[in-house]
Formats: sequence, structure tokens, C-alpha cells
Amino acid sequence: MTTMKLKKGDQVVVITGKDKGKVGQIAKVNPTTNRVLVSGVNMIKKATKPNPQTGEEGGMISKEATIHASNVMMLDPATNKPTRKRPA
Repeated sequence: MTTMKLKKGDQVVVITGKDKGKVGQIAKVNPTTNRVLVSGVNMIKKATKPNPQTGEEGGMISKEATIHASNVMMLDPATNKPTRKRPA
């Protein structure tokens, strides 16, 4: 198994999928499944039930879902373009 080049806090750009072209910061990395959680990208709607014991209301919430690491590229801060290599 290869190691992931992406780390938490890296600026990345999405290169494929419904959020193509969006830029965000990596919030979480899961190397076993090769997926990353990018803030503000791949938003999903989730239905929640009300919980009378804790007083939480039910309804629809929006949250980020993970995206496969092959669908993002690191953003070079000097040129503001996607790059394969980690900027020095």
C-alpha cells in the first residue's frame, strides 16, 4: 500500500465530479480508505429524527462527505494552480 501525499490542512482543488473546480482545505484524512474530507466540498443533506431526551429538533442538516483522494489535487500557493508535487 502506498502512503498518501495529502495531509490535514493542505489547500486542494477538486478535479472531477459535481464539485469540480472548488477549492477547500483538508479537514480529515483517512489513509485506509484513501478518502479525504474537504471543507465546503461534497455537501450532502441528512435527515435527522427529533430526540425528546436531549431536546434536539429533527429536520434536514447539511454536512460534508468524504471524497476520494484521487479526485483532488494539491494547490500550489505560489502559482495558485493544481500540482502533483508537495510545494517546498
